[in-house]
Amino acid sequence: MKARETVLRLRRFDADEKRRKLADLEMMIRDFEQMAVDLDRQIQAEEDRTGIRDRNHHAYSTFAKSALQRRDNLKVSGDSLREKLEKARLELEEALVELTKVEQNDTHDQSRGQQALSRMARGSTPSRFSSNA
Repeated sequence: MKARETVLRLRRFDADEKRRKLADLEMMIRDFEQMAVDLDRQIQAEEDRTGIRDRNHHAYSTFAKSALQRRDNLKVSGDSLREKLEKARLELEEALVELTKVEQNDTHDQSRGQQALSRMARGSTPSRFSSNA
């Protein structure tokens, strides 16, 4: 009985851990997207301030260039996190399937145990132990 409980707790912990990982990745992606939007606003404000929008112009703002580079890096990082997010979703699904299997086995074993106790309480014995030989 203890081994089944341990396996069940382990599977629940594993599923919870995968849920946390998924939530963390989703939050990081949202944060990166928000930072990229903020950088876009800063770039736009800098271009409005200087009046130069041509990024290849020799007088284009170095602040805007660096903000563009940071924004592009955030987008690349966000894409990488999206790939990890998909992998994490699959891992969570697998963990939930495993948890469900263990829970169903545990429930099935408990109901069999209850049936055996009921038979014993009524004074009957399981058919495999009956003396009908």
